[in-house]
Amino acid sequence: MTTRWTSTRAVIHWWAVLTALGTFVLIFVGGLVTSHGAGLTVPDWPNSFGYNMFTFPVSRWVGGIFLEHSHRLIGTFVGLFTALLAAGLWWVESKKEDRWVGISVVVGVVVLLGFRVMPVFLTLAALAPVAVIVCAFLYRGDGGRLRWLGMAALAAVVLQGVLGGIRVVWLKDEIGIFHGMLAQAFFVFITLLAIMTSRRFLENRWADYEPDPKLRWWALGCTALIFLQLGLGATMRHEHIGLSIPDFPLAYGQLLPDTSAVAMEKINAFRVADGQMQTNALQVWIQMAHRFVAVLIAAAVFAFCWKARRSVRAVRGWSGVWVAMIIGQIILGIYTIWSNKAADVATLHMALGALCLLLGGVLTFRLFCGSRTQDFALPDAPNPRLMEQFA
Repeated sequence: MTTRWTSTRAVIHWWAVLTALGTFVLIFVGGLVTSHGAGLTVPDWPNSFGYNMFTFPVSRWVGGIFLEHSHRLIGTFVGLFTALLAAGLWWVESKKEDRWVGISVVVGVVVLLGFRVMPVFLTLAALAPVAVIVCAFLYRGDGGRLRWLGMAALAAVVLQGVLGGIRVVWLKDEIGIFHGMLAQAFFVFITLLAIMTSRRFLENRWADYEPDPKLRWWALGCTALIFLQLGLGATMRHEHIGLSIPDFPLAYGQLLPDTSAVAMEKINAFRVADGQMQTNALQVWIQMAHRFVAVLIAAAVFAFCWKARRSVRAVRGWSGVWVAMIIGQIILGIYTIWSNKAADVATLHMALGALCLLLGGVLTFRLFCGSRTQDFALPDAPNPRLMEQFA
């Protein structure tokens, strides 16, 4: 089964690329918001100090308000871009009589969000996970048409936006952790969607090797570890207490910190005297876990690079880049501690972590699916093999 490359598909591909780039900018600015403690400088949502976010006076965009308001605006545009991408995929892959069904759903979701009413937001957010699962099943049942993945992306971005908003309204740091992790997952997903709509992928130029089962599972394991590490990092950032362990490579002067009640009392007395917030044993061990997992990731990615030396040139080359990125990530992590968690350094550390996750996701996708690109690329007709599997 072949797929024709057309100007319409080129537009959809580059729109997906633009959406992915916008998502990375959103993640970076979100990191700045958290690192600078600007998350609640705009205390209401979906408005900004009572204004519609698009009419909020520029003269009031100062300090933390600038960061938080910019984050909201960028998030809104990423949501709109995702909606247009979903509509474009549906238009290209549907028969004339079916086109307006999907377009109407996309428009309906955007209109409902435009009402800016909390019950509507919460209802759409509650339905979003169900919509993602349903779209995944319909994707296979519809012969690999990407229009369903576009709809899943729309549902995910709605959930992401609402989580960010209710984090402000409900003052729940835990929601901020899920908000950050979903952003990382969405970044990988929207980038893979950009890859699936590319000409190189459509023309089956990724099917240039025999799959290596061990190598692809190794890539998946490395990527899963990085995602876990980002979760630990998000937990640490949203504690808003600075560094629970202020020294490196030791932890309070020891290989393993003493977190007994007596030791924690002494640690907190020192922190208070130094003008820092108190910490607890759990937060100390979360930070230790972050260090341990960093060592595991470094070892795993180095091992992957070694194992990939006999793979195709693209996998070999990008595995080397992955190693370099992990080394840079470790250096930034160390400097984050030595700089007492300087906001911009911590943000760069988080942003590079997102790129490490992305590269792992792309390598995993290539190793699992590169030899059967036609199961994922915009088909001129439903893929009969996928439909048989689904049945």
